[in-house]
Amino acid sequence: MGTETVGYRDENLVVGALLTTAAFFCVALVGALAKVSGQYTSTGVLLLFQNAICLLFVLPVVSRGGFAALRTKRIGLHLLRAATGTGCWYALFVAIKQIPLANATLLTYSAPLWMPLIAWAVTRQRVAVPTWLGAGIGFFGILLVLQPQGHGFSAGELSALAGALLLAVAMMSVRWLGATEPVTRILFYYFLLATVLSVPIAIADWQPIAPQGWPWLIALGFAQLFSQALIVVAYRYASAEKVGPFIYTVIVFTAVIDWIVWDHRPTVATYLGMALVIGGGVLAMRAKAKQPRSTSAAPTSE
Repeated sequence: MGTETVGYRDENLVVGALLTTAAFFCVALVGALAKVSGQYTSTGVLLLFQNAICLLFVLPVVSRGGFAALRTKRIGLHLLRAATGTGCWYALFVAIKQIPLANATLLTYSAPLWMPLIAWAVTRQRVAVPTWLGAGIGFFGILLVLQPQGHGFSAGELSALAGALLLAVAMMSVRWLGATEPVTRILFYYFLLATVLSVPIAIADWQPIAPQGWPWLIALGFAQLFSQALIVVAYRYASAEKVGPFIYTVIVFTAVIDWIVWDHRPTVATYLGMALVIGGGVLAMRAKAKQPRSTSAAPTSE
């Protein structure tokens, strides 16, 4: 999601970091709740309800400002953000049904490592050496987690990696939107368009929701809503560049949940891979933040 220059409080990095960490704890809960909810319905239905519940709660907030405030000249960019964000979540939900939750989340949230490559491919702008170094360290960490040994990558791993690429584009689109669009408008168009895009996926992948699945499904929507709201509040206390590295707390939280709930104990290689992905990502973010820039970047849980 994007940031606004209006409504900022005096900077308080501690509060900003705590709120960001809480936001990505909610993101970790989204993955865990999706894994549980997936036992009672299809992936497409999960995706639809995740977005629809958030849209339901965003509408009253938007309506208070008047629908004239929703006018935008960047509908194409909003659509790009919604399409890539929806695709990312779908890819993650598919992955967590096939591989451990911690591995799926680690691979998907390697997205910041892909951003320098995508930015270079699109804009051909020079990327700082420390940024490439951080990305390289992170990619080595990914290989440690995947450990391909002749059999190649599984469908779940490939799905999570596809989600990472989609998330990287979504994060970049949010950065571009944040230059001109207020937070409420970004959220409204994301949840509206993502809900619309999820409808045909849910119809094609329709499976009735078992009665015992409803509480988990509703909790999934609320976890997503809280993650988005907490990030918005966090950026009122500290800049996105300073709290950006806290995006990686989602990997730690998810690994703990995966271990406690599903008894997926991380291996030594997984621990080392996680450390390299987190360290490389933080290095790449810090190097990028030191470069001159015209707009604020905001990490997003999508």
